[in-house]
Amino acid sequence: MTGFYEAPPVDDRAIWDLWLSMHYFPAATAVQEAGVFEALETAPMELDGLAKKLSLNSKALGVIMSLVAALGLVHRREGVWRLTPHARTYLLADTTYSWSPLFDVYKNGTPLHAELLSLLKTGQTPRQDKPSDGWEEGKVPPDAARSIAKFMHAHSLPAAVAAARSGAFDGVKKLLDVGGGSGVFAIAAAQRNPSLNATIMDLDTMCDAASELFVASSGVEDRVNTLAVDMFREDWPAGYDALFFSNVFHDWDDEINAQLSKKSFDALPSGGRILLHEILMTDNEDGPVTPASFSVLMLRGTKGKQYTLRELTKFLEDAGFTGVEAVQTSPYYSVVSAKKP
Repeated sequence: MTGFYEAPPVDDRAIWDLWLSMHYFPAATAVQEAGVFEALETAPMELDGLAKKLSLNSKALGVIMSLVAALGLVHRREGVWRLTPHARTYLLADTTYSWSPLFDVYKNGTPLHAELLSLLKTGQTPRQDKPSDGWEEGKVPPDAARSIAKFMHAHSLPAAVAAARSGAFDGVKKLLDVGGGSGVFAIAAAQRNPSLNATIMDLDTMCDAASELFVASSGVEDRVNTLAVDMFREDWPAGYDALFFSNVFHDWDDEINAQLSKKSFDALPSGGRILLHEILMTDNEDGPVTPASFSVLMLRGTKGKQYTLRELTKFLEDAGFTGVEAVQTSPYYSVVSAKKP
């Protein structure tokens, strides 16, 4: 895509909902086969107790239970999981109205059923192509980098325009887009804010792809550049008044996100800002349904999940940031911001 990034005529909520509906049925069949519904019929339980009783991976169970809750089959109150009337009526094996025979027919024809069941039982996926592997290893092949850049640009363009129009970048003069991928957010921010200069920081092949495919034809190539840095193994540049992360924290676990938060704090001057562009889960970790399904996608392909505002706030405050705020910028995304004192 070339030229100025305009807002689309309609938002992309329906496309997100369509894409991520792929997890709905296999999430329900996987927890059913794992024995979750029967266990909760016996007694409501907290997550760790449920995982221990059924010998399941606690993290995977929590992520998938969030989606099952958003689908109306379980609910969580004060940390305790319970069945809903729908699950009790239709999804227990021996009830009058049980749909279990239908689930048994269709689940084995759904490849994601086996993958989610593996995650529940072992915490591991049989997939060999986790998208986060390249960044963890510090190397993404050129062809893969171009494919990833195109995918992320298509996925992120409406959200990038919305973030740029939201005021999130107001007052920012020098922006470092960490793990910036296609550069769509840096480009949109520079197009909307004529006094902003942005650097897309990513692995070398990702920078090459962003430059060739998108920055060169953006109309702001004089104010948007790239910088090849392995964010896990190399020092970060200084001199930026804001650091921006879109769909980065959701790729990683608590330990790595704590490290990223601390590296951000150390790289910024006093008064500098960190901006996290993420789809937030509810504080009760029970939806909404599309964000919960996106979290399952992260479970399948990364070390992370979709986080709550409470969890992101803890990462940032533990690193020393203050004044954490969240502003919804598009149907599903929010920008979580904080300052270095």
